[in-house]
Amino acid sequence: MQKRIRDYGVEIGKLKTGVLNKITDVMGVSVGHATIDDGDLKTGVTAIHPHDRNLFKEKVIGAAYVMNGFGKTVGTIQIEELGTIETPILLTNTLSIGECTNSLLTYMIEQNEEIGNTTGTVNPIVGECNDMFLNNIRAQAVKKEHVYEALKTSDREFLEGAVGAGTGMKSFGLKGGIGSSSRILQYPHGTYMLGALVLSNFGEIHNFLLDGKRAGEKIQEKLLYNQAEGDKGSIIIVIATDLPVTSRQLKRIIKRASVGLSRTGSYIGNGSGDIFIGFSTANKISHDNPNQLVPSYAIHEEDIDQAFIAAAETTEEAILNSLITAETTTGRNGNTLYSLKDFMHDIR
Repeated sequence: MQKRIRDYGVEIGKLKTGVLNKITDVMGVSVGHATIDDGDLKTGVTAIHPHDRNLFKEKVIGAAYVMNGFGKTVGTIQIEELGTIETPILLTNTLSIGECTNSLLTYMIEQNEEIGNTTGTVNPIVGECNDMFLNNIRAQAVKKEHVYEALKTSDREFLEGAVGAGTGMKSFGLKGGIGSSSRILQYPHGTYMLGALVLSNFGEIHNFLLDGKRAGEKIQEKLLYNQAEGDKGSIIIVIATDLPVTSRQLKRIIKRASVGLSRTGSYIGNGSGDIFIGFSTANKISHDNPNQLVPSYAIHEEDIDQAFIAAAETTEEAILNSLITAETTTGRNGNTLYSLKDFMHDIR
């Protein structure tokens, strides 16, 4: 079992976590990986399913927000326009965006013969970060079989750290990757869940904060390599909830991921792609027109602050989990990135 940041006595925020303390605490959500770890190939794919039924026919409320747009994400324009998500969300490396997009399209077409035939097309969602420090990204190692592996092996339980899309990622000069966390939302009208999953590949070591403490400065003294090269990385943050919200409310919520991001020491640099994608499973949107009014529920605006707090807390903890669960890795050109856990004794 992987040791996560709470296993080191670090508890982020005040809200209670879900049972797994992962994005999959939101009922129906599942996550799968395909990992490529072979010499100078350190990359992969991570897939997030919002629910376990036909997502094209039962869409979920969606939203997207770009803090800094140095990225190549696919599908966010239609999310912005229509406020729905109709495919699983894929994460990968920058030069594998095309392969993942094509493979996800094929996956959706196989399940829905009406796509491009008797109805419209489909909007694939793919996010990326650049893993070229550890990975030979020019090899474009991700293929259709890796996309399908990630999509078809998804589960509530999943690994974090240097796995799937996170295999070759670098964050705060350390080994980054996949991380997740969740929070329980309690209201008079019901109990709900909000979870985050991050693909962390950003930040400079001297800026790194651990639960508000300037841990990066201490780590920098122990590192055997210079990390003073600027923030040239990225982060994709996916937020899931079963809280009934409109797309507009959801966009307001996912914007607060920026609070959790900054609490780890990010200043959201010029060369960083900081992109947030969110979905709510509370209201399913039928692809077929029922020719009648479509019922939908949403919280009152004055109820939204708790969700803001949860978005900030889950993002911060997910980033820390991505660092602490990632193993020290050597990849392309002998480049090595160390795990945060290698320094916990020195900074606690």
